[in-house]
Amino acid sequence: MDTDTLLQHEAVSQSADPLSNQFGSLNDLAHELASLQDLANRGSWRSILDKVARARSHSLLNTPHDHLTYLAYNVLALAKLRRFKDALTELDSVDDFDSHHYRYETYPKIYPTRCGSMVPFSLRWLHALIPIKLGNRQEGLDRFYILLDFVRGKLKEKQDYDVSIKMWKKREVFVMNGIISEHLKNKEFGVCLDLIKDLVSRGNLDPVLLSKLGHIQMQIGDLEGAKGSFDKVEKLLKERNAGGDDELLSEVEFRNQVNRNKALVYLVGKDYVSAVREYEECIERDPMDVVAINNKALCLMYLRDLSDSIKVLENSLERVPTVALNETLVVNLCSMYELAYVNHSDIKRTLSNWIARVAPDDFDSSSTRI
Repeated sequence: MDTDTLLQHEAVSQSADPLSNQFGSLNDLAHELASLQDLANRGSWRSILDKVARARSHSLLNTPHDHLTYLAYNVLALAKLRRFKDALTELDSVDDFDSHHYRYETYPKIYPTRCGSMVPFSLRWLHALIPIKLGNRQEGLDRFYILLDFVRGKLKEKQDYDVSIKMWKKREVFVMNGIISEHLKNKEFGVCLDLIKDLVSRGNLDPVLLSKLGHIQMQIGDLEGAKGSFDKVEKLLKERNAGGDDELLSEVEFRNQVNRNKALVYLVGKDYVSAVREYEECIERDPMDVVAINNKALCLMYLRDLSDSIKVLENSLERVPTVALNETLVVNLCSMYELAYVNHSDIKRTLSNWIARVAPDDFDSSSTRI
């Protein structure tokens, strides 16, 4: 779950929570929230900045939580556009997330039936992420670990509320993924293994994290350990099909995770034909599985079928441009153009012009390597 998806998850979880059923739509949660969320889904980050600036200048934000919600979208938009210093300036306008100023019960006339913090969880997440983006890795990591403790504290508080427990477990996995990703960048594999095993020991059997455990085990050469982790993911899928209660992934996402894990084992063993077969199952089940699309193309390239490899990526861009259009896929496609065609500069320029028309605002245009 990336940060903008987290914003959507927050909004949906609040409107779906039976404890908060006075909210019938996203717009009941905050001023024109549905419009903000639609812009985020489309990657229209500059439009979000304009909308926030307009709402602020015209005094359209009438409640404390409206201001915090718009602040969260504004910081996210700035981060997406790589304006991290501006994002930090926005974050600095909030002194202390735990201040009484940001609690519903401080304003009983506005929120007569609500209590607790009104700070969006995504804002706490961005508070940890932005220092890392500005090169202050240790400060960012410290904040992530503080956020993890905060989430686990909430899990203890919410033990009697099933809806809240599920939401906070998802947030625990989300924060853990952020921490692990940062440690992986520095090849701190031991720390990553300990973090995931600790989470599993707490009973949080997230299939994505277990799969990540397998990936890390592969990187340190523990192939048998990786297979064991992948087997656990497949076992979770079977338990779910037998009536288990796991809503962290949809049925299709779960099955595709299992197939991608199998494909990775084949890939490491250089059995590219079998890996392609697993990725094709994923794509047949979900034509928007970008990881499967990208990896199938790479396997075909390893099999020296460069023409079909290029077709796989081009077809995905034609079929679902807004989903398939990510920097990694485009970098790989442009690398294949360079291998396959003498006039690759012209082809990449054509691709770059097309991307400029359909890409979200935060797309890195340098990935076309022109």
